[in-house]
Amino acid sequence: MKCAVLLWFVAINYVQSELPPSCKSPIYCHGELLHTVQMARIFNDGKHFVDLKMKNNENQTLLNFQVLQKKYNYEIPSSELLLFVDKNFEDGNELESYNLTDLNLSPPFLKEITNQTVQNFAKDLLKIWPQLVRRVRAEVINDPSSYSFIPVPNPFIIPGGRFREYYYWDSYWIIDGLLLSGMNEMARGMVENFISIVKEIGFIPNGGRIYYLKRSHPPLLTFMAHLYYRETKNVTWLKQNIDTLAQELEFWNSRSVQVRRGERAYTLYQYKAVSQGPRPESYREDFLTASFFNETAQQLQTYVNLKSGAESGWDFSNRWIFDQFGGNLANLSHIEITRLIPVDLNAFLCGAFRNIADLYTVLGNSSQSSIWYNKFLEIREATATILWNRQDNIWYDYDLKLSKHRRKFYPSNLAPLWAKCFPREKGHKLGRRAVAYLRKEGVLNYAGGVPSSLDNTGEQWDFPNAWAPLQDIVVQGLHNTRYPPALRLASTIAKTWVKSNMLAFRSTGAMFEKYDAGVAGKYGGGGEYEVQSGFGWSNGVALRFIYDYYREL
Repeated sequence: MKCAVLLWFVAINYVQSELPPSCKSPIYCHGELLHTVQMARIFNDGKHFVDLKMKNNENQTLLNFQVLQKKYNYEIPSSELLLFVDKNFEDGNELESYNLTDLNLSPPFLKEITNQTVQNFAKDLLKIWPQLVRRVRAEVINDPSSYSFIPVPNPFIIPGGRFREYYYWDSYWIIDGLLLSGMNEMARGMVENFISIVKEIGFIPNGGRIYYLKRSHPPLLTFMAHLYYRETKNVTWLKQNIDTLAQELEFWNSRSVQVRRGERAYTLYQYKAVSQGPRPESYREDFLTASFFNETAQQLQTYVNLKSGAESGWDFSNRWIFDQFGGNLANLSHIEITRLIPVDLNAFLCGAFRNIADLYTVLGNSSQSSIWYNKFLEIREATATILWNRQDNIWYDYDLKLSKHRRKFYPSNLAPLWAKCFPREKGHKLGRRAVAYLRKEGVLNYAGGVPSSLDNTGEQWDFPNAWAPLQDIVVQGLHNTRYPPALRLASTIAKTWVKSNMLAFRSTGAMFEKYDAGVAGKYGGGGEYEVQSGFGWSNGVALRFIYDYYREL
């Protein structure tokens, strides 16, 4: 197999555009070397290459590559390309294990679990934390130029499997699990890692790699801080960090959009990660997806939409796909997330605005509290006005191009309940409607959990996959309504999920990033890579459900 220069010239047409690259690195984020290695597919997983460490400095690495190009007249055999990578790169080895100083394998809540099988499972979950904790090696912190890793000062929990770095929205459910485990110090350190990134970069990227620098992830930092404060009441810590929490929320103004309803314009938010070319870690996949189109402009927009889909955390789902009629009967080449206003993003920001207003109130800063509470009221009204569907009595993603809702089931439709983005006095009414909606959609009949969608597309955020954070959105959302039938349904869904997790753990000895909604105890599949075990947010959600629904109080 050879990597012809012609293919390269086709690929780099986008460089002539005004879009910025994913990051400045001509090795990890853009350039001929990245394109050549990733398109040759000398590694099964594109993430492998961009996670390697350079043995030489950047200039020397590029010079060595140019010599190789000339030697083979820009048609480098795969065997020689693999040899080049071996000579010029090595395992990043950025992280080292860390002995948890606040590990508690017997937190008090274990004694309140009378079901011995569930109690044993909870103990097994607690034993996984030491397996997933890492900290950045000193040499990476002192000289990060040879790595793609973004160093942080404190230890953290990795998701697991191929994900050997921290991730933004994953960390919310990890931190919730840590706090339930009595590991307040570890949780605080993870929040402070993100705070340090906001101070340095101005926002939180998708994950801990420089190739994520032009895209973020669902904005849950304020939720993390709110969890930590609620558990510890650490006012001194809060006072030191609250302004940085506000700074991170201000970043999302770059994702705002105005939607008119009558004479009034409402401000809502969308995922929109604008940069050149394919995602570096999934370069070949994105290149082939975009090559469906002949026009450079369409390819450019496809790359932006793919990265915006990754920013959503849902990479990928037919939730983001549009056919010519505005439906979703098309393949991934037709991803158009940037024409949508997603329910969950706006719910997360709605809850974050309320949380930070509450935290400023704790500190006695009434002026800042008032500013953020007004933002909360504004987005709550916008969410109710633009995203609420009166016919189905639920919130839906809004199609800006067709000015209408996408009336498809996704667990994210309940995100405003999870984020408490509704007037408290409407809780029972919304709970009743949510229960009716879930029953009407038939999503309560699966033995392995609530599915991510009802369309089996082969994408990992579609049927039959069920994901831990989406179970939490549904369960906590129902719980927040305080409507008795919704409370009972929340308990049923939570226990179904825990039972499925236990079955899988009993047969494999592992927790997984996703599960099969149709078969209790079966892990999920689909998407761009094999299912991964570990797994940070699955552990956290399982602990949360056990804590909330299996204790005898």
